[in-house]
Amino acid sequence: MKRPVHLAGWLLIAALSLGVCAYAADASALERQKIDYLIGSVEGLQGAEFFRNGKSYDAQEAGKHLRLKLRLAGSRIATADDFIRLCGSVSSMSGLPYQIRFSDGHTVSSEAYLRQKLAEFDRVGSGASNSRPRLATSTRAQGG
Repeated sequence: MKRPVHLAGWLLIAALSLGVCAYAADASALERQKIDYLIGSVEGLQGAEFFRNGKSYDAQEAGKHLRLKLRLAGSRIATADDFIRLCGSVSSMSGLPYQIRFSDGHTVSSEAYLRQKLAEFDRVGSGASNSRPRLATSTRAQGG
């Protein structure tokens, strides 16, 4: 008689685990969507310069670099916040912060810009509707 009880217990645990796994997969998909949005925001900055280790790069090169760092970071990046902290803020070689100079001449840290964009994404929503946050290239980021 104990066997059916144990089997029912294991089935309950398995069912609950599947629910947790499904939630984790949804959370991971949302975080990936946020990270893709952040990188796309950088790539969409027309006329901006991305400064890394004292050298200037255009928006497309900056996006390529961020994608490379994301790929190399692997499983250390679980959230958009992880991405900003570990990939998008400072050089892992020199420790120098990344900077973005906009076409109007003002400069902000890439961390401030990415955090502004993440807040914008969260404010507008996760993309459940088809609306996506606009890329605000002339908005001054705070905290730079």
